[in-house]
Amino acid sequence: MIDVDNEAIISLVRRASAHALVYFRVGGHEVDNKVDGGFDPVTAADREIETLLRHELALLVRPLPVIGEEQGTTGDPSVGPAWIIDPIDGTRAFISGQPQWGTLLGLLHDGLPVGGWMHLPVLKETYFAFAGAAGVESPTTARLRTSKCTELADATMASTHPSMFVGGLKDRFDRLESAVRLSRFGGDCHNYGLLASGDIDLVVESKMRSYDILPLVPIIQAAGGVVTDGDGDPPLHGGTIIAAATPELHTAAIDHLTPAG
Repeated sequence: MIDVDNEAIISLVRRASAHALVYFRVGGHEVDNKVDGGFDPVTAADREIETLLRHELALLVRPLPVIGEEQGTTGDPSVGPAWIIDPIDGTRAFISGQPQWGTLLGLLHDGLPVGGWMHLPVLKETYFAFAGAAGVESPTTARLRTSKCTELADATMASTHPSMFVGGLKDRFDRLESAVRLSRFGGDCHNYGLLASGDIDLVVESKMRSYDILPLVPIIQAAGGVVTDGDGDPPLHGGTIIAAATPELHTAAIDHLTPAG
């Protein structure tokens, strides 16, 4: 494990994420589309935050491999320590003036997540988990502990958007949604913070990338939660994600999302 100053990383992630506030709700800033035949937005703020983090992390620790949403992968992140960066998780929310977006930074070792940091600058919330230190700094809560919910009928579930689910997965997600007490859409990375603070019980998403989820895994686990892919395996490559407050609730959600037969 590399020697990382947790407080210094927290300060860096906050400073980098706050850089996006220059562009937030100002109107007229340029939004580019990264894909053909769809809409995957990226802004100057996304690019500048990732550039800042890559530069400052190399100075603060030492140059390491990096997986970044906007600048791709540099070096070999599968061996030894590496960083993983999502400069703005929730760019659609960001360009829509909605507050639940944040910057994600993760530390991997041999491809496995061992540290995670998330800062939401509009909400002034920071979540972190690394080397036995974990917590949330927020104007409204200091609790980093998942709920004790074990039954779908008692659960509040969050997902970013229903369009994540298509085909047979959509049918199975609808079945899961009908089984929970309450479902909410929107929220992006903040949903996982709310899971870790015990405010919601279940997060189910699909079409995720590794940088969307790996920085959040240590935070969820430190809070007592369970997070896997749709097959119940570590979510190393994204895809369908099931994050739950308790093992029992996680098992129930997996059962609803597993194809029959």
